[in-house]
Amino acid sequence: MITSLPIHIQSPEPLIQHQDKLMLIGSCFTEHIGKRLSDAKFRVTENPNGILFNPLSVVKSVQSYMNAEEIEASDLFYLNEIWNHWNFHTRFSEVDQQQALDEMNASIRNAHTFLKEADWLMITLGSAFQYFLNEGDRDVANCHRAPGQWFDKKLLSIAQISAALEEMIGQLKAFNPYLNIIFTISPVRHIRDGVVENNRSKARLIEAVHEMVQQYAHCHYFPAYELIIDVLRDYRYYDIDMVHPNFAATGAVWEQFYKAYLSPEAQSVATKMLELSTAANHKVRFPETQAYEKFRSSQLQKITRYEKDYPYIDFGREKTIFNAE
Repeated sequence: MITSLPIHIQSPEPLIQHQDKLMLIGSCFTEHIGKRLSDAKFRVTENPNGILFNPLSVVKSVQSYMNAEEIEASDLFYLNEIWNHWNFHTRFSEVDQQQALDEMNASIRNAHTFLKEADWLMITLGSAFQYFLNEGDRDVANCHRAPGQWFDKKLLSIAQISAALEEMIGQLKAFNPYLNIIFTISPVRHIRDGVVENNRSKARLIEAVHEMVQQYAHCHYFPAYELIIDVLRDYRYYDIDMVHPNFAATGAVWEQFYKAYLSPEAQSVATKMLELSTAANHKVRFPETQAYEKFRSSQLQKITRYEKDYPYIDFGREKTIFNAE
């Protein structure tokens, strides 16, 4: 009995190795995959500008990492008693202007260094709708709850999206010739745009991304959108808002990514690391018991063994949790 629509996922060449470095950029769905990769002890940098939804903002951010751009005080604006930047998510906004500036510049510097050595860049696009400031017609990544009349909202064309992505891919090839790029489309529905409008938006992103994948051998497409919308296609897999995929849904997407994109060796290491992360995240009610002491000791023994087998992995957090000397 068929319980779900079958789907073929094309594996990339090469496959992801566990020692690879991965940068993830894009919508909130990026953070679900990033969390699982981090728990599996991959070397990950995630959303250096915070969550980004549209392709122009993603491209502009990636370009700022390559160029190691310096944010200046004049680039920030003061609204609702905090300092903000149009290209950064609100998590970088601060009451103190210098603190906001320091955090943004530190993130760009770290992203520059990481991207230069990265093996993979995973980009998750969420919406083809782009907001532009009426003053100067500047595209923005985040509206920061500014008055709606400040902006003009436009649906980008496939040609606009493709041109921006193609320019970025060419620049990345020169910046890091060994970088592979994975494109995904976020399955999160942007219902505020309207149901029909959301589907138009997603369709344009999908078509533009596939143009890149067909044109460039080092660009790949992982069907996160299709896995949620077409394979699972059940509201049991959505949060209470009927918009965001829930834990079961993101788990199903991770499982397919794990099988199709990770090498057998990476899968083996990732499984061990996920077990260790689960153990470290376990909330202990009775740490003074012999049972916990035995559990703690066994985890420390694993860490000692893993440090020899996988010297590129940092186990500092787990050693602290399990009270290593």
